[in-house]
Amino acid sequence: MKNIRKLGVLVFSSLLLASCTVAEKKAVAKIEAKSGSSVSGTVSFIEKDGIVTMKAALAGLSEGNHAIHIHAIGDCSAPDGKSAGGHWNPTKENHGKWMEAPFHIGDIGNLVVGADGTGTIERETNLWSIGGKEANKNVVGHAIIIHEGPDDFSSQPSGAAGPRVGCGEIVRK
Repeated sequence: MKNIRKLGVLVFSSLLLASCTVAEKKAVAKIEAKSGSSVSGTVSFIEKDGIVTMKAALAGLSEGNHAIHIHAIGDCSAPDGKSAGGHWNPTKENHGKWMEAPFHIGDIGNLVVGADGTGTIERETNLWSIGGKEANKNVVGHAIIIHEGPDDFSSQPSGAAGPRVGCGEIVRK
């Protein structure tokens, strides 16, 4: 009987601990071609324990560096992507390089694209959230923009990266 009681306590404790685990939150931006490009891909966001991991996998780009940013408005209806507005910058910082002050929290950096036209980039931060109460952190409802050229990390307010060749609204899943 003692062993059964111990087993019951162990099972109950395990269930209690499992119920305390915070579920992952997910969001995704499906990238559509803009400005006559053939860009496609997906940018996914997963939040776990207050950390958001972003992974972008894109295709249809020219070889080299291409700026990728979070823009203020989750609207990709314009053929040139300009309906997404400017960079998402709720903290009112100057444009810059990812995690090097000063920078917009929408400044992701440059995606490196190979000769096959594909590229990936990953970021991890506690500066973003998925559907959180803090509007200054919530990525949902904004847009991902892929630019034709590289971000120079210094030109204000956007890094002189050229036309917007890809756009996707960040939507909670």
